[in-house]
Amino acid sequence: MNLQGNTIFITGGGSGIGRGLAEALHKLGNQVIISGRRKGHLEAVIKANPGMKSVELDVNDPASVDAVAKRLIADYPSLNVLINNAGIMQLDNAAGVIDDALLVSTLTTNLMGPIRMTSALIEHLKAQKSAYVINTSSVLGFVPLAIAAVYSSTKAALHSYSLSQRYLLKDTSVKVLEIAPPWVQTDLLNSNDEPRAMPLAAFIEETIKVLGSDADEVLVEVAKPLRNNAGPAEHAFVTQFNDMMTGAPAH
Repeated sequence: MNLQGNTIFITGGGSGIGRGLAEALHKLGNQVIISGRRKGHLEAVIKANPGMKSVELDVNDPASVDAVAKRLIADYPSLNVLINNAGIMQLDNAAGVIDDALLVSTLTTNLMGPIRMTSALIEHLKAQKSAYVINTSSVLGFVPLAIAAVYSSTKAALHSYSLSQRYLLKDTSVKVLEIAPPWVQTDLLNSNDEPRAMPLAAFIEETIKVLGSDADEVLVEVAKPLRNNAGPAEHAFVTQFNDMMTGAPAH
């Protein structure tokens, strides 16, 4: 991915990984627009990064997604990168009763949010000379954390959806990338001071370097052992499988 000269929209950009990516990409000379539900967090990021823009967005609300997408297309016609980063993580008990509110909010934010946001912007992105949809999943999508089974399942589903998107968009100007973070020091599960988690600054620095390559999956080194548990040849297999099912020519 070319790391300069883009117009980038990032959901969940008010804190954590979203803010880290936004600030790093902003410093590289991109026009960055961040979004989130917490106006105060957005204002703090914008104040600290002159030239960055923000828009309030609730990815759980289809009307909010549609309204923001229309506003982005009107205000930033050169928009060519969507980073679906907004997410929530809560502990649950797959061996017991699952709280329905936790289930609905996690599925809606982590899976339906990226699907809705991409759907609202995809035709605009396909009209750009070069565009990217970047989905933030997790290594827990490959090796689930049992005490956060719902969260892990949404990330596995987002990985699967990304594979389908990548296949279906392979002959367009839109490339689909997936960032699969390890445990990072962020607000998720109050992990800011967790010594076992990767420092946010180190994660962002390494992630930006990988983003600048031609990798479909953006993985820091510490994430690779968990990712590789699922098999590094997965992409080729998925393409072969879909070609077989649709009767498309072999690649």
